[in-house]
Parts: sequence; structure tokens; C-alpha cells
Amino acid sequence: MLISTEPATGALVWEAPEGDVDTEVVQARGGWAEWAAKPVTVRIETLRRVANVVRARADAFADLIARETGKPLWEAVTEVTSVVAKIDISVAAYLERTASRKLEGQMGSRMALRHKPHGVLAVLGPFNFPAHLPNGHIVPALIAGNAVVFKPSEKTPAVGRFLVECFHVGGIPEACLRLLIGGAGTGKALSRHPGIDGLLFTGSGRAGMALHRQFAETPGKMLALEMGGNNPIIVWDSPTIRDAAILCVQSAFTTAGQRCTAARRLIVRDGAHEPLIEEICKIIGQLIVGEPHADPAPFMGPVIDNESADHLQEGWLDLIIKGGRPIAHLQRPDPDRPFLTPGLIDVTAIEQRVDEELFGPILQIVRVADFDAAIAEANATRYGLSAALVSDQPALYDRFWANARAGIVNWNKPTNGAASNAPFGGIGLSGNHRPSAWYAADYCAYPVVSGEADQARASIGVGLRDS
Repeated sequence: MLISTEPATGALVWEAPEGDVDTEVVQARGGWAEWAAKPVTVRIETLRRVANVVRARADAFADLIARETGKPLWEAVTEVTSVVAKIDISVAAYLERTASRKLEGQMGSRMALRHKPHGVLAVLGPFNFPAHLPNGHIVPALIAGNAVVFKPSEKTPAVGRFLVECFHVGGIPEACLRLLIGGAGTGKALSRHPGIDGLLFTGSGRAGMALHRQFAETPGKMLALEMGGNNPIIVWDSPTIRDAAILCVQSAFTTAGQRCTAARRLIVRDGAHEPLIEEICKIIGQLIVGEPHADPAPFMGPVIDNESADHLQEGWLDLIIKGGRPIAHLQRPDPDRPFLTPGLIDVTAIEQRVDEELFGPILQIVRVADFDAAIAEANATRYGLSAALVSDQPALYDRFWANARAGIVNWNKPTNGAASNAPFGGIGLSGNHRPSAWYAADYCAYPVVSGEADQARASIGVGLRDS
């Protein structure tokens, strides 16, 4: 039995028995051919009806997301809005990225380019955006004609169930979108199942690396990895200190720091950083950390569970032991609940900084002497998802953009808040060159090129003996 509780209160959200992997894959395989045979216009129209179902249930959906994740209700509302918007965005992306084309062949022959679905795709969803992120895989996969087996995070199964119900009510055949409830072992079994044709994953770098090694033995299967980041934000000679501080706070602490694009490292010019740090501390002191439905609305809620809070506190203590200097302490007001206050720590004195994604509200400060050192520090990570520069100097941004190793490089914007109408993905341990969002169509279908003629005509002009 899988049990889900509210991080903020500990109250029961939902419980259900774990599903059977074989059963769900067989069901999806049985429903795939009929769905794939439908015209793409029919599949698109069905998904647009799904959008209408989500709109009609938006309040209940947002309430459930807020309760099961702990994120503020206002943020849960924006997630539901993203779920609806993803459908039209995915339709436009599919038509652009996988459009059928007629091509010219040799000697006036005709060629055609079309795309086929892979078959049955498994989707493993995360807990931080339990509707928006798996939806970003499911929608383009269904548009392309695939069937999907979706296993939501064991920490947010109720949101996963709600999302799948919306698809079914909207008209997606139940056999084409299957919900698999279970823990980490169930996810591993699904990823290894011989009946899937690919896996679309959003989660940690460690899990992604394990999947990459596993799928090396099955190169015929699609694997799209969307992982985390140890993301830098550089603030360099910005004349608007207040705005720069706000961008840092938004980058590091939105969603309680539980975003793969969250800023983990703040890189500043040594000796000119004090006003910025003071302003960040002022803002941190004003941030409301509370339960999702509190009034006034909180800026951030708890992290997902007590285990995560424990891990973050241990990581914070480890930074101090290694030589970090706390500026704003990571605190846990209630030891029985996973609420954490934002932590700000100067780690410049740590000679060998651990390249780890601390998935929560911790921002590490690194002071450097010059801008070249700032870029080098930004790139001192195995990850490569998001990076940002806050500066009013275009020449610095040109240097930063050219040299930053990341899939998202922003200027005077937060590291997070990526748009769905652009590709989303990173390099290094942040992904395997399968960006999602606008480019998700690329991994949900494969191109097929056909040489075509209305009638068979052929001759052999050389290499034949006389008859």
C-alpha cells in the first residue's frame, strides 16, 4: 500500500495499493496500435478536450497539488495553468518539429519525410512539479501516437492519479495512458521492462546516470533524461542592488529551492559583495514560510518530506564543518515537519567544494577576484542545466554566454522559470542531449524517409552479359 501525506500537516492525502508493471505495460501495448492509427488531427482534438477538463477542475487540481507537495496555493495554480498551456504548445511544436514533407530525390524521383511513434513509452515523474513536468512528456508522446505508462513519484501519487483521470475524461483511451502506482522499486521494474520502447525521465542526476548505464545495453530504446543542476548565478557590478538581490532570492528559494533550475551558487566580486549580501539577507528576513493555504500567502512552503529536510540539514552542517561561514542560518522551526528557512552560506574558504545538488533552500556564496574567475567558477560543475548573469554590461553577457556551459543561459533574469515554448534541457549530468518542452517532439517520434513512385520502373545499365 502506498500512502501519501501532506508535508505541511502530516494529514493523509491518499492511499492505494501498488500497481503491477506487467499488467500496465500489456494494457498499453494492446491499446497502442489503434491510437497510433488515428489521424494526428483526431489525437490533437482529443488532447484539446483534455485541456478543457483540466480548466473545469482547476481549483480542485491546484488544491491537491498544494496539499500533496506543500507548495503555496498560488504556485500550484500556476502549475495547473502550465498543464493547460502545454497542450497547445506541444501541438505547435509537433507540427513544426515533425511535419511531413515532400523532398526531391535523384533524377526527378519523389521522396517523403514522415514520423512514426516509438510505441509504448514509460514516463517517470518527479515530486516538485508532479503535474506539469510529467505532462510535458505525456502530451507530446500522445500527440505523436505513442501509448504511455506513467509512474508518478511515490511522494505525489494523488496528483498523478488526478492528472491521468483528466486525460481519460477528456477522451484519451484508458489503454493508451496507464497509471502505475508504486515506489522506487516499481520505477526500476518499469524501466527494465522489455515491453517498453523508451523511457522519459525527470529526476535526480544519480538516478539518471543509473538509467543511462542500464539503457546502454538497449540502444534501440529511446531514453530522454531531464536531471538536476548545481546552477550558478553571477552578480557583477550591478547598479541595481535591490533588483539583483530579488533575482537571487527568486532563483534560489522559489518552490523552497526544489527546482532543477534553482540557483545553488551565487558568484560575486570579492570586496564589492557586501551591499548585495546585506540586501539578500533583508529579503530573506521578510520571506513568509508557511503552509500552502495560509493567509497572508507564503513565499515558500516546506520541502517535500522530513527525510529531505534531514538530508538538507546534514548538508548544511557539512558545509560549515568544511569551512563555510553561515550568513543566514538554515533553520527548522518544527522538528516534526519539513519547514526550512532559507540558508545563505559563504563557502569561498572551502578549497574542494563538493559538486552536489542540494535540492532545497540553500544558496552558497563564492567570492572571486575577476570576471574570468567568475566564469571558471560557474563552470566548475559536472552539471550544466541553468546559469544566469546579473549585470548591466552587454559585453560581459557576451563573454558569459559564449563561455557558460549550460543549456539555459540567462541575462538579468532568474535561473529558473523556463518557458515551455523553448527547448528545456542541459548538458553534463543535467541531461543526455534530449531537451524537453518545445523539443520534446524530437524524442517522441522518429523520422522515416521514403523513396516513392506510382509505378515500378527499373533498369540495370551496366554489369550485365549480353543475352
